[in-house]
Amino acid sequence: MMHWIDWMIVMIPLFAVGWIGFKTQSYVKGVADFLAGGRVAGRYVICVAGGEAGLGLISVIALFEYYYKTGLSLGFWSSISIPVSLIMTLTGFIIYRYRQTRVMTVAQFFEVRYSRRFRIFTGLLAFISGVVNYALFPAVAGRFLVYYCGLPDYISLLGISISVYGLVMAVALGVALMVVLTGGQLMTMVTDCVQGIFSYFGYAVIVIAILMLFRLDQIRDVILTRPAGESFIDPFDTSSFTEFNLLYIFIGIFGSIYSRMSWQGSQGYNCAAKSPHEQKMGGVLSAWRSGFSYLTIMLLVVAAFTYLNHPDFATGSKQIHSELAARINLDSISATSTIRNQMLVPVALKHILPIGVSGVFVAIMMFLMISTDTTYLHSWGSIFVQDVILPLRKRELKPEKQLLMLRLTIVGVAMFAWIFSYYFGQFTYILMFFAITGTVYMGGAGAVIIGGLYWTRGKTAGAWAAMLIGAVVGTSGFVTQKFWSSHIYPFWKDFSPASLELFKTKLEAYGAALPFVNWKVAGDSFPLSGTEIGFATMLLAVTGYVFFSLCGKKEEFNLDKMLHRGKYDLRHEHADGDAVAAQQTGRGWVAKILGIDDEYTRGDRILAWSVFIWTMKSFVIFLVLLTLNLFVKRWSPDGWFNWWKYYTLPLSLLVCVITSIWFTIGGSRDLLELFRSLKNVKRDDSDNGCVVNHMNVSDVVMEKIITVEEDKGL
Repeated sequence: MMHWIDWMIVMIPLFAVGWIGFKTQSYVKGVADFLAGGRVAGRYVICVAGGEAGLGLISVIALFEYYYKTGLSLGFWSSISIPVSLIMTLTGFIIYRYRQTRVMTVAQFFEVRYSRRFRIFTGLLAFISGVVNYALFPAVAGRFLVYYCGLPDYISLLGISISVYGLVMAVALGVALMVVLTGGQLMTMVTDCVQGIFSYFGYAVIVIAILMLFRLDQIRDVILTRPAGESFIDPFDTSSFTEFNLLYIFIGIFGSIYSRMSWQGSQGYNCAAKSPHEQKMGGVLSAWRSGFSYLTIMLLVVAAFTYLNHPDFATGSKQIHSELAARINLDSISATSTIRNQMLVPVALKHILPIGVSGVFVAIMMFLMISTDTTYLHSWGSIFVQDVILPLRKRELKPEKQLLMLRLTIVGVAMFAWIFSYYFGQFTYILMFFAITGTVYMGGAGAVIIGGLYWTRGKTAGAWAAMLIGAVVGTSGFVTQKFWSSHIYPFWKDFSPASLELFKTKLEAYGAALPFVNWKVAGDSFPLSGTEIGFATMLLAVTGYVFFSLCGKKEEFNLDKMLHRGKYDLRHEHADGDAVAAQQTGRGWVAKILGIDDEYTRGDRILAWSVFIWTMKSFVIFLVLLTLNLFVKRWSPDGWFNWWKYYTLPLSLLVCVITSIWFTIGGSRDLLELFRSLKNVKRDDSDNGCVVNHMNVSDVVMEKIITVEEDKGL
């Protein structure tokens, strides 16, 4: 059980965040406030709050799984993606144009760009895919709190045995519902930002504690003992990794481009900024935002790995394994080997972190749990109402009734999540589960979003083709992964062993011929990972979108009107597109990479250049290390450890300290500015997500107002 001091450390900041959230609810006065936070958020609020919501407790556990399996080695190869990420970040790829459309959901954009029927279909598909994906979140969070805090498996109430695991999930979802039902996206965004600022200080405490608890020579002794092909530190010794390998990295790079903003788990943040430029700059700031969080996660995994494998901690390691085995065996509903591995690091940390630091860790994890729950409940509930119910209605929906429907749907999502989490037995890594469930929607959505925002030739037929391909292939992959070992493989083996053997021979031969692929056909798991299934789905969806868009009569869509550029910029939210293009041309190719235009202030330019220089410095170092190891001399594992010890770790610590102070000041300032803006912003009841003749209803109303004013000579 946790010490009472730890519980005090957990409860005090939670009550503080709750009080701030309670004060925020009075500012929610319309649909746009509930769905988009009033569209008045500054870049630091978008960045800090979005980062808190995007990480989440389940993501931390997923990264525990990932790093415990791969260590520091694959992080080296992820540097390959640096130029791609840099260009997308600085140019505001997808994000800027999406905010220009002034839509509240991606499916609303689909109605503006394609058709109403397509909006309804994609809205329903996104809702189903998202709810199933999210429904695992309460399970992981509940299991973490039960195991880490040392809570019993069952309690007796009036003679009835009640699962503490189920009770903890219910309480956590109840807290999230209180936030999102009262304040929607506005309250979610404010509480997430405050939690993010508090977390910076918590991360610092945990990092200091780990560096004091473990000597670097103890860490070295352990991470250098991994078997060949599974190195914790040497990026050139990873040939035995299966799910997480170089192919996983390369597919991730492609997916980061293709699926950018496809996933709608935090859709409220994508339309909450006060302007497209602020939305873009929030993304630019994200290049500096996440230093302390990911450094802390990595050090927690290193600490757990050292404690579980170093002779100095043999007694404690034995206790951890015994405790974990006993707890998992008692859990008859979800006793899988995947869950046993999933809880390994959290249970180890319970034995490692001292009183006080343990409370800080739990407080951060609860912050992450609440922020993700509120964000996802809001997103999936909103999408069902906005993109399924709203387009099907023929009558105008009053704001009060629309808000009521949004709240009721959010409650329904929470109830489904509890039921799914309680009874669903997880069968793969969390990141793989995300890839499988997300592919059902994202497999086709990427092509439809990119084509819709950047290609005037994209047609509704192409959009339908891409989404149907993504849904069919993605669903097939999910079903196959889930039932391969229990139904598909045994049936195939008994019904036609010859064809199974042929399939095995062919697939393993293809895997051997391809670099970084390790396909093995066996009864325990499907040979293709969720990431590989997702990649195939994306390629097929792109082919379908392009082919069917080019079929038939040539049509050109008016992107300027949809993006409110030039004469269509009725609210003057951003610079004229022609002026931006002209200035970028004058500034040269570097300005285009940096995304600098006449909306940039001097501070914006300094920020863009800082991101460019810092990021390219990291990429140049990666190229130098790659060249040295390929063509001069391979570093030993000791050499890679020393590089991490003397360069990576100290530099990361320095950057984390600077950025934590920076974002604490920026986030606090933007929060105060947000509340000032909310007092003066004019609410527009027509800004409710409805679309008429490929135009947002709010734009139609704005055009009428401007026409009347022009007729009166105003």
